[in-house]
Amino acid sequence: MKSHTEYLTFNVAARMDFVNITPQVEAVLSRSGIREGLLLCNAMHITASVFINDDEPGLHEDYKKWLEELAPFDPSPQRYKHNRTGEDNADAHHKRQIMGREVVIAVTNGKLDFGPWEQVFYGEFDGRRPKRVLVKVIGD
Repeated sequence: MKSHTEYLTFNVAARMDFVNITPQVEAVLSRSGIREGLLLCNAMHITASVFINDDEPGLHEDYKKWLEELAPFDPSPQRYKHNRTGEDNADAHHKRQIMGREVVIAVTNGKLDFGPWEQVFYGEFDGRRPKRVLVKVIGD
């Protein structure tokens, strides 16, 4: 069995946004030379996420609205105890927890084995600085 690891870096200008990273993930898979196996893709920062869903702008706006309702941005120390440490991103930690840390995708015939409309997204919840995403492919 072989393995291949690469790191992608994203610097999202907005505090919260979603970036379709499917082309970058497919490129890593291609460079790996692995035809059958699994691909792990995970955010390496506690205020970012990797998830699979549809690349539909209305859905993404719905996610942003829903996440903001669940964990509103509030930099003050009154709402979130985490912000009493000098941070202002407690909401981003909650949003990441909801959207998830990673995805595992089957690799079949050298391609990501997706269902209809599935794409890989990087979710940013405390943007404006570089953050890494791990892509690890294992198989033959």
